[in-house]
Amino acid sequence: MMEKKNIRCQIFCQRGKRIDAEIPADTGWYEKDGVRIEVTEDAMNGCWCGKIRLNMKNESCRGNQNLSMEKPIRLYIPMTERPEKITAMYLYNEWWTRPAFVESFEEIPEHTQVAFFQYKDRVSCMALMAGREFKTSMSGGTEDEICLEMTAYLGGQRCLEEPLYFSADAPVLEEAVHRVFAEMAKYKGIRMREERRIPEMFQYLGWCSWDAFYREISEDKVRQKAEELLEKKVPVKWMLMDDGWLSVQEELLCDFAPDQTKFPDGFRKMTADIKEKTEVRWFGVWHALGGYWGGIAPGSVLDQEESPYLYETVNGKILPSPQTGERFYRDWYQRLRRDGIDFVKVDGQSAVPYYFENSLPVCEAAEGMNQALEGGASYMDGAVINCMGMAMENILARPSSAISRNSDDFVPDKEGGFAEHLLQNAYNSLYHNEIYCCDWDMFWTMHEDSRKHSLLRAISGGPVYVSDQIGATDPEVLRPLTYEDGRLLIMNHSAKPTEDCIFADPMADGVLKLHNTASWGTCEKGGGIAVYNLTEKEQLFAFRPADIPELEEAEQYWIFDYFGRKAVSLGRYGSYEGTMEKDGFAWFVVLPKNKRSACLGLLNKYVGFMAVESICENETAETAVIQESGALGWLADREPKKVLIDSVDVTKEVQKEGSLYTISLPEGSSRKVLSILWQE
Repeated sequence: MMEKKNIRCQIFCQRGKRIDAEIPADTGWYEKDGVRIEVTEDAMNGCWCGKIRLNMKNESCRGNQNLSMEKPIRLYIPMTERPEKITAMYLYNEWWTRPAFVESFEEIPEHTQVAFFQYKDRVSCMALMAGREFKTSMSGGTEDEICLEMTAYLGGQRCLEEPLYFSADAPVLEEAVHRVFAEMAKYKGIRMREERRIPEMFQYLGWCSWDAFYREISEDKVRQKAEELLEKKVPVKWMLMDDGWLSVQEELLCDFAPDQTKFPDGFRKMTADIKEKTEVRWFGVWHALGGYWGGIAPGSVLDQEESPYLYETVNGKILPSPQTGERFYRDWYQRLRRDGIDFVKVDGQSAVPYYFENSLPVCEAAEGMNQALEGGASYMDGAVINCMGMAMENILARPSSAISRNSDDFVPDKEGGFAEHLLQNAYNSLYHNEIYCCDWDMFWTMHEDSRKHSLLRAISGGPVYVSDQIGATDPEVLRPLTYEDGRLLIMNHSAKPTEDCIFADPMADGVLKLHNTASWGTCEKGGGIAVYNLTEKEQLFAFRPADIPELEEAEQYWIFDYFGRKAVSLGRYGSYEGTMEKDGFAWFVVLPKNKRSACLGLLNKYVGFMAVESICENETAETAVIQESGALGWLADREPKKVLIDSVDVTKEVQKEGSLYTISLPEGSSRKVLSILWQE
C-alpha cells in the first residue's frame, strides 16, 4: 500500500527529452506544459490496484516529443512501511523468473514482476500488471520508495490509461497471493488454475526427445525408443517430438510438413505403428510461437499459402498474425491431427516483445498471439504445453490452456543444475500455480540426481516426463510415480516452499522445505513435506504438520519418514526435527491420526496414500479399498487381532517395524480390500 506522499515520475520522450514531474499526494495528479499525469490506488476485494493515466498534448503539423520505446515511464512510489525482508521474482532472461532474496527496495533486481514483502505483523504480495498496451515491472528503488518502470516496446504514444499493480496483505503469503491473482485474472478475463481443464494425456507418464537427441531427431530414433520402453515395461503413454523435426532454413519455418530427410514418410505411419504396437496412446510435437525461432521464411511456400494469416513486422520478421493468426495455427494443427499428432508444446512465448517491437504494443501482441494459438489448438482439444513464457504479458494472456512450464530447462551436464532447477520451480510456483498447472520439465532417469528429480516430480502437481536417450531408461526411478498403466499419482497443486522458507535463500543456509496435499480416502486430505539441502554443509531442519496449510485438521498426526521407514506422532504444532547431510533430501508423509490406524497405501509410491480410495471404520474394524497391488503399509499404536485381504486371512504374513505394519498385496492391477480387526 502506497503512502500518502508525493510520487516522483520520470517520462522519457523521443529525441532525448526527459520530463521530471512530482505528483502531489493531496491531488494525485500533475499538469504542466501540456502533460497531465494521474496516479491512483483503489481498494477492491481485499486488494489495492494502482493505476496511471497520462496525456501529452500534441501540436498539429509539428514535431512532437512523445514517449520513447524503452522504459518511457518510471515512477517512484512511497511505501507506508519498510519490509524486513523481500523475495523478488524477477525475469533473469526473457523466459523465466527466479527469486532474489533481499532486504531493501534498493536491492530489488530489474524486471521484477512479483514481489513478496515480510513485515513484523503480516506479509504482502505485489504483482506488476500487463495492461492493454503497457507492462509494468519493478526495479531497484530508494530507501522508502519502490521503483516501477513501464514499457510497450513501441515508441510514439502520447496517452495511456493502464493498471500498474495489484497488491494485498494477509497473515500468510498464500492468502495474499491468491487474492492478488484472482483480481488480476478477473481484470484480464482469464481463468484461474482450478477452472482450467488438464488434458487427459498429461495425467500419464510421458517421454520427450529433447535431451535424448536434441535437434538430431529422426523416425528411426523415435521408433527405437518406443520399442525400448515397451521391452522394459515402462508405462509411457505419450511421446513428444521436440525441436529438430521441422522443415526449416536458418531458424525460419518453410513448411508445415516434417523434415523429409528425418521423417521420409511423414508422421502418419510412424504414429499409427507405435500406437498399435506399444502402450503409447498420444503423440505431440514442438514448435516456437512464431512457427520457428525466427518466424516464417519469406517467399517460402508456407509464406505464400498462409499470407492472409501472417504479419510482417517493421524489422522484416514474418509471424503468425495477432489479428488473424488463429487460421494459421488451425491449418497447421488440422494437418498434424490427420498425421496422428494429439498435442503441441509451444516454445519461445516471451519473445513477443522482440518479435513485435516498434510494430505492436507488447500486451496487445501477446494477447492476440495467445488467443490465436488457443483458437487453433481446438483441433488438439486444447492440449498445449506453454513454454518459455513466464513474462507477465504471457501469463495473463492465455484464456484457457492449462499447462505452463515453470522453470528453465533441465540441463543434464550443468554443474549445480539441480539446485537452480529446484529453486526456480519451488519459488515460481508461489504465484504461477495460481493460474496454471505447472510443468517442472523433463529429467533423465540415469543421472546422478535422478532420485532427487523423481521425488520432485512426484510432488510437483503437474506433468511428469523424461528425456532419456536410447538404452538409458531406468524403470525403477519411475515406478514410485505411476500406477502400472502409467497413470500418475498427481498431488493437488504445485509444491510450494513452507512459509518459513519464503524469505530465506536455501542455497546460502538452511534447507528448502516443500509442501503439498492430495486426496486420502473419500473425504480427507493427506500431505507431505520434502526436504532438500542445497548447501555444501550439513544442516538442521524442523517442520510442523501445521506447515501444510491444506492438510486435514486433527489433534495428532503421523509423520512417516519415507526413506527411513520409521514413524512418529505429533500434535499439529509439534516440531519434527532432524539433520540433513550436504546435498541430502528426504520425504515425509503426514497423515491425520484420527483413527486407530493410518493407511499409508502403496509403500513403493512416493504419494502412495493416494492409492487409498476409501476408508471405513466401526468400533471393531477398519476397512480400506486400495488401488492396485504392491507393498501395503499402515501405521498404528497397537497390533491388530486379524488382517484380511479380500476376505482372506493374512494375519501371519504381516510384518511389523515399530509403528509400521506391512504386507504384500496379491499381484494384479485390480482393487484390493484391506480389513483390520482390532482387539476388544
